[in-house]
Amino acid sequence: MKRKRFDKMNCGIAQALEACGDWWSLLIVRDAFFGARRFGEFQRSLGIAKNILSARLAHLVEHGILERIDAGREGERFEYRLTPKGEALLTVLTALREWADEWVFGRGNEPLIVRDRRSRRRIAKLRVTDADGTPLTRSDLRMEAGPGASRETIQRLSSRARTNTA
Repeated sequence: MKRKRFDKMNCGIAQALEACGDWWSLLIVRDAFFGARRFGEFQRSLGIAKNILSARLAHLVEHGILERIDAGREGERFEYRLTPKGEALLTVLTALREWADEWVFGRGNEPLIVRDRRSRRRIAKLRVTDADGTPLTRSDLRMEAGPGASRETIQRLSSRARTNTA
């Protein structure tokens, strides 16, 4: 069965999934954050088939999340490094890890603890906050069409707004 494409959807989440791809791609990005640079390092860490890894690395390079750098040693050897666009996924990976820590593993069973290198204290849990830093819940939020919204997005949001106020 062929994977559904999201490249035509007028949705930031769908576009992020299109760029980041499947679970392999996010695990490759995770390993890049952990310091993996070489094809073999990713392959050993993930146990992923070489053809799938090649395709995912190429996809991440094409979307500007990783860059492929000539390692400059004998023969053709390349390394993969996170770009600023890839580094910006830190918040996404942190949110996924925190969600799994709470809802999959349970508190006190976290497989990984992340600490601030300077203070050695655990990092604060991510929260959606207002401009003053006050935590918000889903019911505190209102979605509205942005400047890049398609006609369909505007229509979908306006019909939901009518339903929620009725």
